[in-house]
Amino acid sequence: MKLTWFGHSAFRIEAGENVILIDPFLSGNSTWNGGWRQAAQGATHVLLTHGHMDHVGDSLDILHNTKATLVANFELCNFLVGKGADKDRINPGNHGGTVDCGGFTTTFVNALHSSSFPNDDGTNVYLGNPAGLVLHFAEDKTVYHMGDTDIFGDMALINELHQPQIGLVPIGDRFTMGGAVAALACQRFFDFETVIPCHYGTFPIIDQNADKFVSSMQEGKKQTRVLVPTIGDAFEL
Repeated sequence: MKLTWFGHSAFRIEAGENVILIDPFLSGNSTWNGGWRQAAQGATHVLLTHGHMDHVGDSLDILHNTKATLVANFELCNFLVGKGADKDRINPGNHGGTVDCGGFTTTFVNALHSSSFPNDDGTNVYLGNPAGLVLHFAEDKTVYHMGDTDIFGDMALINELHQPQIGLVPIGDRFTMGGAVAALACQRFFDFETVIPCHYGTFPIIDQNADKFVSSMQEGKKQTRVLVPTIGDAFEL
């Protein structure tokens, strides 16, 4: 499995014949200046945790210019179809549900956050409940992208049901868990082999680095590998 982090919560996962983009906020992402075309090359799937602009990002452009299938909650799929996405290339789901994506499955799990998108008139359209996404591969590691969330006790059930080995963990504070709380979530509720922090450094009002998370993980009892990747550089897991 090969992963690339593009800053914020945007990841590319390459596993077998699948090229998966999660929350592809690329254009306008201050930590990534490569646009969306390079990141989206060969994309087979676009997965969205929720409907905020810094997660939906370049989804429409990617969907228009690739043959990728959109995997998101029902409201968000319908919203993007209304914006021009192909209705025949959506794969909607919702909390507790698992959808078959071909070479992998995606399960929608809880996340404590909100989800909306701005209209042209300044109002916001509600886009369903935010989610975390658990990706199961037949012959590869299970990945849990937490989305934007705070810590919550039922993370223990997510671990029991899915036993994810790779955690993509928001740590930036203000809109998600901060580094120390995110480390507590990883240490108390999961048995991750590797955790990758995200959702930091993009905007001035969130934490600018992963130091709090890294130091808090080092103080924990579990010897989980903490990987802080270089933005745009692919790495193997």
